[in-house]
Amino acid sequence: MSAGLRSGQVAEAAGVNIQTLRYYERRGLLAEPQRSNGGHRLYGEDAVTALRVIKAAQRLGFTLEEVAELLETGRHRHGRPVPGLQERAQAKLADVDAKIADLTTIRTALTAAVKAGCDDLTVCASSPCCPIPFTDLAEENRHVGPCC
Repeated sequence: MSAGLRSGQVAEAAGVNIQTLRYYERRGLLAEPQRSNGGHRLYGEDAVTALRVIKAAQRLGFTLEEVAELLETGRHRHGRPVPGLQERAQAKLADVDAKIADLTTIRTALTAAVKAGCDDLTVCASSPCCPIPFTDLAEENRHVGPCC
């Protein structure tokens, strides 16, 4: 049997722990490794590359399910480009843009609340100058006076 990398070597080279390596193997993200005569898992260098690809895809926001689908599509491409990656990357980019827009809105509201000196959420929400977007919900409890 040809020499291969043992679990610890693969995990270290890819920057993951052994439990992650085994989990990805159980999920089918990694091919089942060969075994030594002693029963030890022996991986090829491609396992390190696959782990790095999986972790990079996760950092880009893809779920493990999405990564599995992308890997499966890639296994069937036979040297052709994978059209699924373009579509999925564009969809992920749209999701990221939407999250950035939401976070920008939240940041704007929080910045305004800090600048207004809001210290008590209930009092602030009842104030006409409350910068937090739910002030219309507290319309009946409004009072006139200094903000927060």
